[in-house]
This record gives sequence, C-alpha cells and structure tokens, in this order.
Amino acid sequence: MKRRILIEVVLSAPLLLALFACGEGKADPKAEAPPPTQVEHVADLDTVKVDHPDQFPLVTAGEHKAAPTLNVTGTVNPDVTRNVPVISLAAGRVVDIKARLGDVVKKGQILMQVQSSEVSGAFQQYLKSVNDERLANTQLDRAQILYDKGAIAQKDLQVAQAAEEDAKVDEDTTLQQLKVLGVNQDHPSAVVNVVSPISGIIVEQNVTNAAGVQGLASPNPFTVSDLSDVWILCDVYENDLDAVHTGQFADIHLAAYPGKVLKGRIDNIGPILDPNIRTAKVRLQVPNPGGIMRIGMFVTATFYGKHPETHTVVPATAVMHLHDRDWVFIPAENSSFKRIEVKGGEMLPNNMQEVNSGISPGTRVVANALELQNTVDQ
Repeated sequence: MKRRILIEVVLSAPLLLALFACGEGKADPKAEAPPPTQVEHVADLDTVKVDHPDQFPLVTAGEHKAAPTLNVTGTVNPDVTRNVPVISLAAGRVVDIKARLGDVVKKGQILMQVQSSEVSGAFQQYLKSVNDERLANTQLDRAQILYDKGAIAQKDLQVAQAAEEDAKVDEDTTLQQLKVLGVNQDHPSAVVNVVSPISGIIVEQNVTNAAGVQGLASPNPFTVSDLSDVWILCDVYENDLDAVHTGQFADIHLAAYPGKVLKGRIDNIGPILDPNIRTAKVRLQVPNPGGIMRIGMFVTATFYGKHPETHTVVPATAVMHLHDRDWVFIPAENSSFKRIEVKGGEMLPNNMQEVNSGISPGTRVVANALELQNTVDQ
C-alpha cells in the first residue's frame, strides 16, 4: 500500500510542477523558440579546380607608366576663316553654270556666267565719259592756243583745264566700274564671268540655270571652302574640363581609317556649357592631308595629361572577355584557380594590355585565360 502511494506521488510530480509553473504565469523561452536555421554552403562558382595546374603557366603582372588619357567624340567642320563666299557683283540672270556643289575648283576658275543689264549701262557710261574727256581735251588745247595769243584771259584757260580734269576723272571712274564688274573695255559683253576667289571645294550652292542673282546681295550663289585645314568640335564634359587647355595637342582617330592617327591642337574652349548634357565645345585645328577628313565625319580625340600614371600590364591572352566583362585567373589553394573581374585598358605593343583595375603589379595570373576556361567548360 505504501509502495502504490509512492508511485502515484512520483507520477504526479511533473503534473504538479506544470501546475506550479502555470500558477507563476511564466513559460520556458527555450521550449518555445523555433529550431535553428541550417546553412548550406555553396561552392564558389568563380573558383575552378584542375588535375594538372602545371599545364597552365603563370605570369607576373608588370607595370607601365603612361600619361592619363581622355577620349572624347567630335565632328569634322570647315574652318569658317577659310569659307569664302562667291559674289556676283552684277545683278542679272544666270545663263550658264560651270561648277556644281562638291566640285574641286581652282582660284580664278569660272563658276557661272551672268547676263546683266548693269554691264550695258556701265559700258554706256564709260563710252560717254571717253567722249567727254576727248572733247574737254580738245577745248583745252584750243584755249591754250588762244591764251598764248592773248585772245582769252587766264581764267578762261583755267576753266578749260578744270573741265578736262573732271572729264578725265569721270573716264577713270567708269573704267574702274567696268573692271569691278569683270568687263574688258576693249571687248565689252553683257555676260559677266563669276570666278572662284580661292582654290577649294564648293560646299554650298544657292543658284541654278536661268535663276536671277542680286549683286552683292545674299544668298551668295556659291561658297568655296579651303579644306586643307579643318576644325574638329568635341564635346567635353564639365568634370573633364580641367584635363584640356588651349595649345594642347590631341590624337585624332577616324572610324573610316582605323590605322590613321592625326594631330590636332586646341585653339579654343567654348565659354558656354550645353545646359542639357553639361558639355563644352572644344575646338581643334587639324591639318587635312589629302582631304581624307570630310565635313560631318565622326572622330575620336584623345587628350593626354602632363603627369604619367602607373598602370598594370599583362599579356593580352591573360585577359578573357566574357559576358561583356573582362576576367583573369589567379592561382588559389589546392590546385585551383580563382576567376576575378578586371577592367581592361589600352592595347600595348608586343601583345600586352593595360589593366585599369582589379589587380596590381606583381599579381600572378594565368598566361592564357581562354585556354583554362575552355578546359573547365569541357
């Protein structure tokens, strides 16, 4: 009987403890906490392990000192100081056009012919002035004879001399007017030749056959441009303006001629920024040998800083371009290699390439990254 009572007391002890705990109004926080989270470690996808790492030789990244560069885009434009309008001094009707837009012309070459009534009027005035001068000269000779014989007073001789001088001035003036209009007084014609004032290329044409032209009035029939030197206008962002200055030289690269590098000199930096894209116009004066640069061409201008910077260099084969990014492989533990992202730079002689970021000089990298990647992908 005592044993049965003892067993019941022992069995009821947990129940009594639970009731006691409830009576206190407190619960065990550990009993109510969720089970701990299980973390599963995934292998690094940029780390590869190979059986024979000695098959992939390593090279040490070197260093290369070069001036900092700034690459900007620009367009080819004519030098406005070499743009010369072709002016017809005589108003009239175009009877013949001997040159067209885009033609290469020489100085003095006839571009068009204009039939002008002004020429006829000017030649008429010239003939009249010649006759007046001849008459005035005859009257002066007669007055001189009469004066010598005492038939007229000195003042009458002076009047004849003044009339002859005025007639001579009128003759010279009308002759110069003919020359300005391009008319030969010995072979007059109502048709005026309009010639090119310089050698160059016709870059603008505003006249056709049978069209009317106004003397010394716009628009000008033609515009001839000397393209032996051109302007290149580049857009330089506000944050990069400290890298350019007047008188600085730049390398000019043409998309049409990849292997051609020209030299240009900054002769003006625009004082006004474009409010939309925050750029300033930088103007370069560039010689145009053979006329290879055409108006409107896109170019890339490279400016170089004054103080050289140190860049990391590796063999070009050590840099792998994958998914629009540049990568290199460096050795890791346990016969493995780690792929790290870098930022490739300019290509250098001897099949070397700059690396702008990601590794530093002295870093050991796989000499042929593409070969290692192909081995991993197999």
